[in-house]
Amino acid sequence: MSAPPPLPDARPPQPPEPPGPGQPQLPKRPKRPKLPKLEDALARWERETLRPAVARTPERARLETSWGAPVPRLATPADLGGFDYVTELGFPGEYPYTRGVQPTMYRGRLWTMRQYAGFGTAAETNRRFHYLLAEGQTGLSVAFDLPTQMGHDADAPEARSEV
Repeated sequence: MSAPPPLPDARPPQPPEPPGPGQPQLPKRPKRPKLPKLEDALARWERETLRPAVARTPERARLETSWGAPVPRLATPADLGGFDYVTELGFPGEYPYTRGVQPTMYRGRLWTMRQYAGFGTAAETNRRFHYLLAEGQTGLSVAFDLPTQMGHDADAPEARSEV
């Protein structure tokens, strides 16, 4: 059995070329801090975990987002540079809500479970909503017909096949 090919650097690639016209200009991040313990753990992960996995199933040559930005194999705290935990990540239940809207992160209040409803007449739908709420439903999602979602009246010519 031959040795697997050498792996490219597991750290994310450098930022892509400057954005073209009409694309937002992102602020430059400072150089990544040195994190020796993290770097040692990353080297071990590459050697013991990643290398055997890539030997079994090679990666795609390039993975990118739908807008063409390269997706790194792995992101670590070293990639955050001048990241400000308080203003950019925040705490659960507080702006910018990157960790959820519940301060307990759903350890107390569970996710809202929703059921689609919205069939029949307005009165039937209203009765159904009241029934669901009385039975403990914590949220409702109204299912409109497609023409209504698209802003058409039910008798509009564009809605003929849908209503």
